[in-house]
Amino acid sequence: MIDVKLTNSGDPFEFDVAVREGDTETRHRVTMTESTYRALTSEGVGPERCVEAAFQFLLDREPKESILSSFDITVISRYFPSFEDEISHYL
Repeated sequence: MIDVKLTNSGDPFEFDVAVREGDTETRHRVTMTESTYRALTSEGVGPERCVEAAFQFLLDREPKESILSSFDITVISRYFPSFEDEISHYL
């Protein structure tokens, strides 16, 4: 289960994310600029849903324990170049 909470609605957005699988949980702090949000979603979904989709993308590729504890959402493309092309499939 992915639980995303918006903690700052300014620019950049800030989120606290908890990922639970079975009896274990990881926590993450994620930032995302408004322009990145618009580029990834065309504003068709809320920013929290965008971050949730990004975590679903990541979890399809690595265990939750391998996800950085704090990062900007643009970092995902450095590790997974297909992220921006594929995120729409997760929204």
